[in-house]
Amino acid sequence: MDKGDFQLGADPQAKRIVVAMSGGVDSSVVAALAVRTGAEVIGITLQLYDHGEAVGRAGSCCAGRDIRDARAVCERLGIAHYVFDHESSFRTQVIDEFADEYLAGRTPIPCIKCNMGPKFTDLFNLARDLGADCLATGHYVRRVDGAGGAELHRAIDPARDQSYFLFATTRDQLDFLRFPLGGMEKPLVRQIAQDMGLIVAAKPDSQDICFVPDGDYATLVRKLRPEADTSGEIVDESGRVLGHHKGLIHFTVGQRRGLEIGGEPEPLYVIRLEPAARRVVVGPRRALAVASARLSGINWLGDAINGVAGDTVSAGLTAKVRSMAKPAPARLEGDRVVFDAPEYGVSPGQAAVLYAGDRVLGGGWIEETERAMIAV
Repeated sequence: MDKGDFQLGADPQAKRIVVAMSGGVDSSVVAALAVRTGAEVIGITLQLYDHGEAVGRAGSCCAGRDIRDARAVCERLGIAHYVFDHESSFRTQVIDEFADEYLAGRTPIPCIKCNMGPKFTDLFNLARDLGADCLATGHYVRRVDGAGGAELHRAIDPARDQSYFLFATTRDQLDFLRFPLGGMEKPLVRQIAQDMGLIVAAKPDSQDICFVPDGDYATLVRKLRPEADTSGEIVDESGRVLGHHKGLIHFTVGQRRGLEIGGEPEPLYVIRLEPAARRVVVGPRRALAVASARLSGINWLGDAINGVAGDTVSAGLTAKVRSMAKPAPARLEGDRVVFDAPEYGVSPGQAAVLYAGDRVLGGGWIEETERAMIAV
């Protein structure tokens, strides 16, 4: 890997590269690759939310152990390392909003909100204040120089691709960002870390939302918003009461487990949450079929439109409506993504991200859905 992988444009010799360091193997290898370019490299870690020590759990982003690991890697590489306390902004922009979204019956994606706020916005300001030529991160996504400027593309490793979580990256941010790992597979990344003697070479990847110990998000939401535990009815689409629940925070659209309803002729799924009435509405799988979804906060990185209502983009696009969902053929009509065939499990609060092949064209937040009529 040489300095060309940082795509420094007109200046082939970068003077200064800032690397966002979480203390994991990915960002550590990015720092090592940056050092190989011959540029001055500075590692920055944002202290966002430290629960790692309290739960004795490895792999929790930006916790105390992670900061120590990032510092140790920087010492090994012989580069400067700075830690900035951004817990206040992280709590306001990410954690509080996470809890409020669940109260509103939506399914939040805090990782995207974090990228939009503390990680990219705050890191950008810090990197520019330090006079950096670019900000490099360990995300598995590719930045490609196209005819119209920098483009965002899927990583070559589909199992690691993080493009869905970066749809809100702006054009200005993309110009400044570098993603050296987008063209690599994870085994190679770990091999580089091992070859360079980095202590994080075998460190496990973080699996959960960084601020949610052991994946128990309901406990966190309950602590922040005690009213989230209010019980209510589970009803079918006609309003018939089928059972009761212990709080909307335990349910999301498309969920089947945990309903504890028996005696029905076919399996039931959560098809809608009604927070004002504290109701969980359930129905058969066909009731989950969605024809289109209205989006808000559209960020457009393609060349055809700027997210203006009334415009249509339809040639060979696919839309991804959950991080683990397969992209489905679709088109964008103004602020609506319209699916070529009924899509299932489309939940308000999630993002819909549009692709042309491997290129990310943009996306937005799902506000409401239009049901597709499926014959019984």
